[in-house]
Amino acid sequence: MLRHARQSVGIRPITTGSPLSRPILAARRDHRPLPASPGRRTIPTRHHSSSSSSSVNPSEVSHFTALASTWWDPHGPSRILHLMNPLRHDFITRCLASSSSSSSSSSRTPPPLRYLDVGCGGGIFAESAARLPTTSSVIAIDPTPSILAVARSHARRDPSLSSKLEYLDATIETLPASDEKYQNFDVVSCFEVVEHVDNPAAFLERCGQRVRPGGWLVLSTIARTWTSWLTTNFVAEDLLGIVPKGTHDWDKYINEDELRAFFGKREGWGVPVVVGVVYVPGLGWKEVKGSEKVGNYFFGVQRVG
Repeated sequence: MLRHARQSVGIRPITTGSPLSRPILAARRDHRPLPASPGRRTIPTRHHSSSSSSSVNPSEVSHFTALASTWWDPHGPSRILHLMNPLRHDFITRCLASSSSSSSSSSRTPPPLRYLDVGCGGGIFAESAARLPTTSSVIAIDPTPSILAVARSHARRDPSLSSKLEYLDATIETLPASDEKYQNFDVVSCFEVVEHVDNPAAFLERCGQRVRPGGWLVLSTIARTWTSWLTTNFVAEDLLGIVPKGTHDWDKYINEDELRAFFGKREGWGVPVVVGVVYVPGLGWKEVKGSEKVGNYFFGVQRVG
């Protein structure tokens, strides 16, 4: 489940007078319109959902349901997610290493980690996390039954996963709050999810409530810039077709500085760890310093209180 160009970062808006704008406009005449200004804003409490209790968007669920059968095809529509998965683990390792409590406990072997993977899809990350020797358990949730069926079927191929990996047909809102089993996770992950929900502010609040003190909320998403519109919407979906059409809604992208501001205004959260990544055809995903300002990036924040 896949990822604010402003004058300050040196990216100029595409105008109709630009040589680049004319073929883009022509190519997209039968697709979505050019986006509005990508200027900074607060993380919205709601985009356009009709539900007051859930951040899940029915059209998003429908879109990903259509991809269920190909989720584990490393050369299929989810290829980009398969290629990104190693970077997810690298990022979590970096976050854990920077934990505020790591220096005082460095001489001790850390206890096995409990994961909550929100919006797990077909289980690409959840399975790989459950296989780690440092993992105690992974609870993976998703609101799409057909994709969960694919995830469970794939997990059954490896009997060693049965004691460590559990899939639930649930959202972060419906996950029982009174059951300790679903609380105090070491890592709560939501990779390529926040740009698909209708109420990102409430969604992040609820995800954060499941993190234990000292634990981490980690996510990946896409900055709302003219560059990201060009690469993820026009090139990836419309031109090259390496991402299924309709996967991305540019207006729901969230900038890195908006996430920083969101958690900065809330007590109990540390200094974020942010890493920008760029997809290079033929080479895969590569970490590129500063690219979090214009495209895909990982964002992690520790609960310190």
